[in-house]
Amino acid sequence: MPTPARGDACPGALRLHEAADGHLARVRIPGGLLRAPQAMALARAAEDLGDAHLDLTSRGNVQLRALPADAGRELAARLAEADLLPSPAHERIRNLVASPLSGLDDEGHADVTPLVPAVDAALLADPATTALSGRFLFALDDGRGDTAALDADVTMLATPDGDLALTLPGVPGSLRLLPDQAPAAAHAAALLFLAAARASGTRAWRVAELPPGQALSTATLTELAARVRGSRTAPAPEPPAPYGGPRPGPTPPRAGRSALHALAPLGRLTAYHWRELAELAARHGAGTLRATPWRGIVVPGLTPDRAAEAAAGLARAGLVTGEGSPWEGVGACTGRPGCVKSLADVRADARAALDAAPGGLPVYWSGCERRCGHPRGTAWVDAVATGTGYDLAHRPADPAAEPRPAGRDVPAHRLPEALAAARRTPSDPPAHAARRRQERARAECLSTRRTARPSTASPLPRSVPRPTSPGCPRTSPRSPSA
Repeated sequence: MPTPARGDACPGALRLHEAADGHLARVRIPGGLLRAPQAMALARAAEDLGDAHLDLTSRGNVQLRALPADAGRELAARLAEADLLPSPAHERIRNLVASPLSGLDDEGHADVTPLVPAVDAALLADPATTALSGRFLFALDDGRGDTAALDADVTMLATPDGDLALTLPGVPGSLRLLPDQAPAAAHAAALLFLAAARASGTRAWRVAELPPGQALSTATLTELAARVRGSRTAPAPEPPAPYGGPRPGPTPPRAGRSALHALAPLGRLTAYHWRELAELAARHGAGTLRATPWRGIVVPGLTPDRAAEAAAGLARAGLVTGEGSPWEGVGACTGRPGCVKSLADVRADARAALDAAPGGLPVYWSGCERRCGHPRGTAWVDAVATGTGYDLAHRPADPAAEPRPAGRDVPAHRLPEALAAARRTPSDPPAHAARRRQERARAECLSTRRTARPSTASPLPRSVPRPTSPGCPRTSPRSPSA
């Protein structure tokens, strides 16, 4: 990955970005975790200051658009009042993703959700971490392989034996640590990266951008083990296959409660949608929401009947709360008219082709070659505007693998047909079908076995594996085409 030649201009909540439709603010939400009042505050800000919409990013953050140039001070005051701006100096470095269904279903090896505020607090406590770029990413994966596939700079993956395995891009091996050591390990890894970036004399924003002479290595893991008392270096765990994001709709009941995952078409929610989700969480759920890197919102703690009722209501309001929607797997950048660099109104083009090209591989529409917000950790169909049509290509889950062309400068009248053909070419059809069968069988099994028993979600820290439900099959990692 080449080293950037310019400074980090990544937008934040205080550093607004000037776009074609006004100014843009990006509010970091570590782990996507929000309390219902915080979500309400964001909805009010979008209505009062912006265009009454909220966009979900590929890191589970929230963007407000069409802000006036002088909205920064008012927005900052609102965010601070809602406890969404605990340290103004650190606001752009709070890039942390976590498995959104962790602790809510029987996948994964541990509930990593309690680690999110602890890791965030460790980074906020040190002024030195403000030197991280707005693109440097931390990931907490509960073992299912969802956020581990998002190309984070520091990944901590729960293992079956109760440890976390910390890995760094391009570095063989791992650092094994107990869950309560995660905050110290994340902080130490960030400082070692910053030291390597300074020594390189470059403007490297991310681990993969460090030049060969200063790249992180196994020596970095050894140094981390020395800094994080009680941790140890070890071989890297077998990486889980990319699992993908959670399926839309209610989860199977667990201890009498379900979570509801609602996908936002093209990652865009109205303030009305946002408020409905926040009120659902406050009145009938656990009082919290989880924004996902797959541009959805999870509402935990609902009764199964309430989850089913809410899913139906939100679907009528335009969200995706069940399988079979043509919107599932479809994403797009902002495009025209919001982005001056875009060569097309990609969202309008995505809607026009939606019914003619449903299902299959995920597809992402980009207005230019930058491909802002494109998928990671999955195979996908790349649709890039050219000004006169779209270039189509199959992009493998491995970002280092070469894409396969599927259409060159395809004009609008041929686009639905060409896109449908491209999406019907899964990278592993048998695995895709087997995964769907496993998911259905597991859901049916769990729904019949669930009784009001205590949750088996493991409190952290922990040192023993969490038991799984006997008799119900575990699902294998989701194929990239799922």
